[in-house]
Amino acid sequence: MKEPRPLIVRLFSWIWTLIVFCFRAIVVISLIFVGIAIWAGSRNQAPAIENNVALAVIPFGEISDQVANDQSRAFLRQFSDAKPDQTPLRTLVDAIEAAASDSRIPSIVVKLDDMAGAGLPQLEEIALALRHFRATGKPVYAYGDSYDQRQYFLASQADEISLDPYGAVLLEGFSVYTNYFKDALDKLGVEVNIFRVGEFKSAVEPYERNDMSAEARTANQAWLGDLWSLYGTAVGDARKLTPDAANRYVAGMSAGLEKHKGDLAAYALEAGLVTQIETQASFRKRMIERVGEDPQHGSFRQIDAASYHAAIQAEKAAGGSAQVAVVVVQGEIVDGEGDETSAGGDTIASLLDDARREDAVKAVLLRVNSPGGSVFASEKIRRGVLALQAAGKPVIASMSTLAASGGYWVSMDADQIWAEPTTITGSIGIFGLIPTIAEPLNKLGVHTDGVGTTPLAGAFRIDRPLGPEVKTLFQLQIEKGYRNFIEGVAKGRELPVAQVDSIARGRVWSGKAAKELGLVDSLGGFPEAEAAIAELAGLTPGSYQLNELQPDRDLFKQFFGDLFGARQSGFAALLDALPATGLAGSAKALGTAISRFDDPQRVYAYCFCTPQLGGR
Repeated sequence: MKEPRPLIVRLFSWIWTLIVFCFRAIVVISLIFVGIAIWAGSRNQAPAIENNVALAVIPFGEISDQVANDQSRAFLRQFSDAKPDQTPLRTLVDAIEAAASDSRIPSIVVKLDDMAGAGLPQLEEIALALRHFRATGKPVYAYGDSYDQRQYFLASQADEISLDPYGAVLLEGFSVYTNYFKDALDKLGVEVNIFRVGEFKSAVEPYERNDMSAEARTANQAWLGDLWSLYGTAVGDARKLTPDAANRYVAGMSAGLEKHKGDLAAYALEAGLVTQIETQASFRKRMIERVGEDPQHGSFRQIDAASYHAAIQAEKAAGGSAQVAVVVVQGEIVDGEGDETSAGGDTIASLLDDARREDAVKAVLLRVNSPGGSVFASEKIRRGVLALQAAGKPVIASMSTLAASGGYWVSMDADQIWAEPTTITGSIGIFGLIPTIAEPLNKLGVHTDGVGTTPLAGAFRIDRPLGPEVKTLFQLQIEKGYRNFIEGVAKGRELPVAQVDSIARGRVWSGKAAKELGLVDSLGGFPEAEAAIAELAGLTPGSYQLNELQPDRDLFKQFFGDLFGARQSGFAALLDALPATGLAGSAKALGTAISRFDDPQRVYAYCFCTPQLGGR
């Protein structure tokens, strides 16, 4: 019988096995990263542009002002059929603008079935580029299985709009709806302590009401009306219809479907929203007649916008050593570094500081697409703008879909503020939000007690109710934050403080209204803002390059970010720990809603004002 090995031998054997396993894992991971690096390098080889090919504008996922340079996900996508979940706005716009003067591109084909989301100002920028292309005499063709509201806005700019016989144009109007948690909070025994300034600062309403306040309803109806009116005018102009064509289409849908026996495609054709009904095979055949066939793919000859953009970038000679840096503030503004879906105050401030210290950078274009968030993080970004100006480098803020509350805070000191008429901005107000869960814990039999050396010691624990003194302190802090906000706006926009206060109070405005109120200097998109910043910096077209600065996220963090990057507030974690009751769904939704608030001072400039544009 074989004698068992001594314990010390078995222990070292286990340790050796663990070392070998770790070594092999490191080798495998290293090979993966080498593969990513090799793949990324190969992607830099731009494709050639053939003569007489259509430019295929086929956005996937969300249209984004900045797409993170996530090489790990792109690498893994090569081994699956997964489509990109984001499409860079600048890639589409720049490709369309370049194609307008490129003799190799006789036409554009727009297919929008895989575009999941975009803001109206982003769509306006793409639509404007399509109109510039058509102005050269080159046609634009659109094909869709169906068109939701966002997709149709772009499709309406085409010379010909094709729709599948089983498809539809689904217009419905714009809306703002949200969940309200007051009854759920009362049933759970959770107390959400709210401190705010401004009767229109409705971001806190879901925690103190069961419905929308009259003030919020009035403000929301106003800016939603502006956006819907501008949408209808743009569609009407493009299709040579009246400005109320979209409204009439929605209002007449029931009668139209009755007339056409439920055929949505026939109703869209009769209303003049599409020019023909045909299958995709028929559409491809017509395109082959125009630009020829690609036998390899069995479709018409084409080059996608991303490949075309890469090719023209490679063809361009360096325009000079001068640079205009582009810094994008995208997503909720959070304290610290942030991630691919949020704008970290430290991260954006660092990028602005890089631009300040780089001699080649002559000016900065701050692109803002954010509902705001942490006041402290927003202030860090604003200070970065001031430091650039102190160094003699002008800054222009270009507002995208949403630049409200903290999104306006970071913009208010820019030399100029540009916005689209449909940009959502303003919401100049401050609030504080501190949830406490003493009552739910008491119901579970968990009680909190102790002593402190001062009345404030332990006063901010979420398992204790807030005392009157603490509530007074927080309200005073919120009021000071509001004064800082309106005084900063008054100074930056050269307006009287009293006038800013009258249009602030947390109220949301469309870009069109904000221009009339003096909160925005000029109406226009990124190209117009770029021209303006070049002029301010004394740069002529062709004498500088745009340089988009992005956070330096290493591949290891990208690859394992999903495993280790999840953030959850203590409040959300505690709610998740509550027993599974009929309120479990409400508790989880509430925890998710509150978990976004991570400012170290618990003070926020945030706006729940993203419109639902219909569609998915």
